[in-house]
Amino acid sequence: MKSWVSRVSLSPPAGLTGDPADLDKRKDVYGQNLIPPKKPKTFLQLVWEALQDVTLIILEIAAMISLGLSFYQPPGEGSESCGAANAGAEDEGEAEAGWIEGAAILLSVVCVVLVTAFNDWSKEKQFRGLQSRIEQEQKFQVVRGSQVIQLPVADIVVGDIAQIKYGDLLPADGILIQGNDLKIDESSLTGESDHVRKSADKDPMLLSGTHVMEGSGRMVVTAVGVNSQTGIIFTLLGAGGEEEEKKEKKGKMQDGNMENNQTKVKKQDGAAAMEMQPLKSAEGGEADEKEKKKASVSKKEKSVLQGKLTKLAVQIGKAGLVMSAITVIILVLYFAIDNFVLQKRQWLPECTPIYIQYFVKFFIIGVTVLVVAVPEGLPLAVTISLAYSVKKMMKDNNLVRHLDACETMGNATAICSDKTGTLTTNRMTAVQCYVGDVHYKVIPDPSSIPPKTLDILVSAISINSAYTTKILPPDKEGGLPKQVGNKTECGLLGLVLDLKRDYQSIRNQIPEEKLYKVYTFNSVRKSMSTVTKLQDGSFRMYSKGASEIVLKKCSRILNEVGEQRVFRPRDRDDMVKKVIEPMACDGLRTICVAYRDFSADPEPNWDDENNIVSDLTAICVVGIEDPVRPEVPEAIRKCQRAGITVRMVTGDNINTARAIAIKCGIIHPGEDFLCIDGKEFNRRIRNEKGEVEQERIDKVWPKLRVLARSSPTDKHTLVKGIIDSTLVDQRQVVAVTGDGTNDGPALKKADVGFAMGIAGTDVAKEASDIILTDDNFTSIVKAVMWGRNVYDSISKFLQFQLTVNVVAVIVAFTGACITQDSPLKAVQMLWVNLIMDTFASLALATEPPTESLLMRKPYGRNKPLISSTMTKNILGHGIYQLIIIFTLLFVGEQIFDIDSGRNAPLHSPPSEHYTIIFNTFVMMQLFNEINARKIHGERNVFDGIFRNPIFCSIVLGTFAIQIVIVQFGGKPFSCSPLDLEKWMWCVFLGLGELVWGQVISSIPNSKLRFLKGAGQLTQKDDMPEEEMNEDQEEIDHAERELRRGQILWFRGLSRIQTQIRVVNAFRSSLYEGLEKPESRTSIHNFMTHPEFRIEDSTPHIPLIDDTDIDDEAARKNSSQPSSPNKNNNAIDSGINLTTDTSKSAASSSPGSPLHSLETSL
Repeated sequence: MKSWVSRVSLSPPAGLTGDPADLDKRKDVYGQNLIPPKKPKTFLQLVWEALQDVTLIILEIAAMISLGLSFYQPPGEGSESCGAANAGAEDEGEAEAGWIEGAAILLSVVCVVLVTAFNDWSKEKQFRGLQSRIEQEQKFQVVRGSQVIQLPVADIVVGDIAQIKYGDLLPADGILIQGNDLKIDESSLTGESDHVRKSADKDPMLLSGTHVMEGSGRMVVTAVGVNSQTGIIFTLLGAGGEEEEKKEKKGKMQDGNMENNQTKVKKQDGAAAMEMQPLKSAEGGEADEKEKKKASVSKKEKSVLQGKLTKLAVQIGKAGLVMSAITVIILVLYFAIDNFVLQKRQWLPECTPIYIQYFVKFFIIGVTVLVVAVPEGLPLAVTISLAYSVKKMMKDNNLVRHLDACETMGNATAICSDKTGTLTTNRMTAVQCYVGDVHYKVIPDPSSIPPKTLDILVSAISINSAYTTKILPPDKEGGLPKQVGNKTECGLLGLVLDLKRDYQSIRNQIPEEKLYKVYTFNSVRKSMSTVTKLQDGSFRMYSKGASEIVLKKCSRILNEVGEQRVFRPRDRDDMVKKVIEPMACDGLRTICVAYRDFSADPEPNWDDENNIVSDLTAICVVGIEDPVRPEVPEAIRKCQRAGITVRMVTGDNINTARAIAIKCGIIHPGEDFLCIDGKEFNRRIRNEKGEVEQERIDKVWPKLRVLARSSPTDKHTLVKGIIDSTLVDQRQVVAVTGDGTNDGPALKKADVGFAMGIAGTDVAKEASDIILTDDNFTSIVKAVMWGRNVYDSISKFLQFQLTVNVVAVIVAFTGACITQDSPLKAVQMLWVNLIMDTFASLALATEPPTESLLMRKPYGRNKPLISSTMTKNILGHGIYQLIIIFTLLFVGEQIFDIDSGRNAPLHSPPSEHYTIIFNTFVMMQLFNEINARKIHGERNVFDGIFRNPIFCSIVLGTFAIQIVIVQFGGKPFSCSPLDLEKWMWCVFLGLGELVWGQVISSIPNSKLRFLKGAGQLTQKDDMPEEEMNEDQEEIDHAERELRRGQILWFRGLSRIQTQIRVVNAFRSSLYEGLEKPESRTSIHNFMTHPEFRIEDSTPHIPLIDDTDIDDEAARKNSSQPSSPNKNNNAIDSGINLTTDTSKSAASSSPGSPLHSLETSL
């Protein structure tokens, strides 16, 4: 060690000099303490990814065909005998304009792709910015030039002396030169969960990426960045980056410590993942997780909502496909029957090209229907909404680490909060004390305390606390002194200063190196003790900790003259009643300070902690106040009004906790609630064998409001208990706050984990989803507001989008069938699609949240995306728009006295008639966009519209572009210019939307009973086929083929149902498959009530490809004990679920589940 120290030219106690030239040289020789990040995806790669979208591919193909055919000119003029088919095709100029349609489609595809890619790119950029912000926030204490300073982790160099303490994540490799009771969790490197004890003489090596779980010390940094342990592993990983990604896709990696998998782990049973972590693939260092996170940013950030919506889009797409196919078939049949059957024409070879052009026109109309039906704006809207929220949440002190946490927060039903620092200011001040047999309600004058007692008290506080804890002069004149380090210790040091003494001079006499033995504070001991060697060779140990715990170990106490007197259990009970309880009831945290002397010979066995820390002499009991943050009671009131239960989980005394809970408004006197401590909590939830039972937890948690003196395991048990509970029909969504290292498991288990940005340890931040940069409870309420806002923005967009879709599809469909030509042309449809999708998603997804969001209960996980009010709005506005458009289509030419645009021949110039229809349609959409701002049936749709400049500018911009298109669009947009009067009519019909909106909101939902049933699907329908087929074991394909034939005709049946299913799917929340397994809405539900049982002679032939569901059900059944759940009546109905997942349904016995048809007829 000494030779090494001389090699890096270091003088241990003082550290490096901090000379810039020296530091730069060290960086050159030994490298910098950062791991170079992976290159981000280029814009072109993102464009390529955006092009993979199915709907876009269909569109591209259609556009190509259309382009190709438009360049194909039929040879020669067709003879008269081709009949009507030929009329109007003479105009060469018009015929040549046919390519415009195809080109316009391609152009709009390019627009959509660029928008999506740009979005992804800015998201990635934001994410990197966020990441670097998190990295900059990680600071570490090092000694330079005998001064302890805080440095960003990247600035640490080899040869630095770093001070390490409880809760740190080690930033580099090093050798321990002085340590107090140091224990390290090396599981992120070795996979061994036992803590490893480190000392300067035995096992002094410390490795980067490991966590300090107990104690403190100093280490000399020996390797940084790429040369440190984490760096080495990381370089190996970098080499295998590609394989890694493949592996990840298969989901083989389940390293709980890695960011990108954190969400995966959360999706599985978080607890199981926590308890049975595999050898964490030997990585887990900070940088390497970040790296992983960056690499996986595009894969991981599909939130639950995004998943729901992508599925919804696919289902709508399927319906659109059916509609467009029917449209094309009807058009072709109509044309054929009209020409060849009714008019008895012959098919002449020279007419073929003309007929083909007609058929292509029909095909393009079909594709147009499809284009409008597919809402590709859905995923876009979510992305915009989430990205916008995350950006804005930064201003509200929420640093979001996982995008989906933002949306989950909107559904939160319970918050388990720490007390210290979150609900309180975390500024500890000693306000009462009991010393020398007197209880002082204010801090006494030093002269009234016996001098002997005073000396011991001041030494006990100054020495027996972390030397990193200090009180510094205030930043600005008249401010409060700055507290650095552990806040409770700061409160005690403040007491020393109030007693007109200086703690620093005592620390200078006994520097940290001279401390003989330190028992550091941890959650088990709840106390801290330090042993010093006195001049005469004897030892003195100072101890401090939670008063009831330390007093139990005291056998003597210092009296009014500073002499020891006997302290019996009876005296202790008296003291608890007369001193500690009154202090606690004032909301004070009580700390007892004590000491004990040992003789030098024989030297005590310091490892026998129980005997050492006993037989103490009490010096005093201090009451420390941590005032409630002034804004917290109001924030808690908002939560309760919003249907969120706030529970306080704290390590403090029960009386203190209760007093603070009353001040915060968590509990109100006279209510029926539980305030219990950890001991009582465990007694109630464990059975005789000491195992936790869910039924017992279910008796406790609904009324529990305060859990005091709780250990980290209690916190984890409580969170897990609430999440797993089946008491209420909605699964509880739990948010948890934590700052300590030991809060990690609870933060990981919770649906959303909040870590404290200021007081939080690195370990807690690693495990969290959101970091509160100001440690304040009100920021959590802001997060709830943003989360709900995301959900509402998407619903607004959906309501608007679906109205457009329904109307456009019906208009195109019926128009095509009746007049053989869609009233809305392909390019017009695409423009409608662009404003409706891309622009509207921007406008509606960026609505700022309002306080009114906190006035309602959480939606819950199985709430349909589209409420009955929204269904009412969609149908209502759809009816209005269809009436207007069909009126214009069939009698418009008489109303406006213009030429009819119906039955126009191929390539005829655009008519005023159809232009009016198009213009009115767009105007109606514009005004309906304003209606869509409210989804809970509010009357005032203009409320707060000017707070959203994006919305206003998009509506006005769209209007302006529409004027340009109609007046100057000409042939490409199939528009002919309109005069002012016709424009006024179009706008007037559009304004009718706002009036009609008021009419709709006057109709009570109760009158429209049928709406209620429109969205609650059986679980069967909740799982679209894609989902059933994902992530399942391979099934024997030959076997599948065999079954295919038998299934085909059932398939035919179910196709007819697609439309019904799609309408339903709009309202189904599609959460099922994405839910955590523990949320036991079991699959047996739909197996128990098949829509119709098929009593067939060969019952073992399933009606659809149901194998996967079957397997999944079986797997769920085997992996999860049958819960007392109302859905698990599968057994009663005599359905045997095979647990052998390898068997596919086809080969199972006749007793296999009776399958219901894919859809309910």
